[in-house]
Amino acid sequence: MDSINSLFSLSGKRALVTGASSGLGVECAIALALAGAGVVLVARRADRVITLAGELARTYRVKVVGIGADVTVDSDLDRIFDEGCAALGGEIDILVNNAGVSPTGRAENLSRESWEHALAVNLTAPMMLSQRFARRLVAAKSPGRIINMGSIYSTVASGVYRLSAYVATKAALANLTRQLAVEWAPYGILVNAIAPGWIPTEATEGGIAKPANRQRMENFTPLGRLGRPEEVRGAVIYLASPASSYVTGAVLAVDGGYTAW
Repeated sequence: MDSINSLFSLSGKRALVTGASSGLGVECAIALALAGAGVVLVARRADRVITLAGELARTYRVKVVGIGADVTVDSDLDRIFDEGCAALGGEIDILVNNAGVSPTGRAENLSRESWEHALAVNLTAPMMLSQRFARRLVAAKSPGRIINMGSIYSTVASGVYRLSAYVATKAALANLTRQLAVEWAPYGILVNAIAPGWIPTEATEGGIAKPANRQRMENFTPLGRLGRPEEVRGAVIYLASPASSYVTGAVLAVDGGYTAW
């Protein structure tokens, strides 16, 4: 690794990103395509990922395919790997578990349905996807990378919104990241997570638009500002690339210092 290209290039790699129809999922897909990887975009909104796939393919001249699927449905998980690998011409090397939900409301009033849906999307789906990914790579005797999208609320509680289900699942995902890193290290499968801070996206812009909320978020952030969506791209490329070849079981904060105090 004696050049920038050899450190960070993903040329020849194949990646799969869930929750790729908006927000940070789109940024993850852009980062991977920018670095030269072929990308499978997965989301329930098939029209969006199909449109984005065309845009990324034209812009970055890599293979990109959009697949409509629900990450809480086992048959869909099997299908996206089969269709994705066929479209890109080989096994997936990089899995980005980004799909997530964040139900809000007082903990004492949170419905069981909301709680279980958060578990299904934020925790069970990453596990089921990671299992399928690892099995295929172990069978092929190939290394790989898993990047889980965590949160600042993987390690701290929310002082802005009532997010009991979200913070519970993101904390669990952080420790699942560590456990899978330990178990799959012998196979060359590196497992890490990114923990973003407050970044305006389609999912968060409604709450951020309220001046009192935005002020609170900025006051809690040492850099004194919200993040920009594109600021997660470097972390994605780093964790997917040869530059992080000795990094596994880590949770990389991209939060303006939010969790530093």
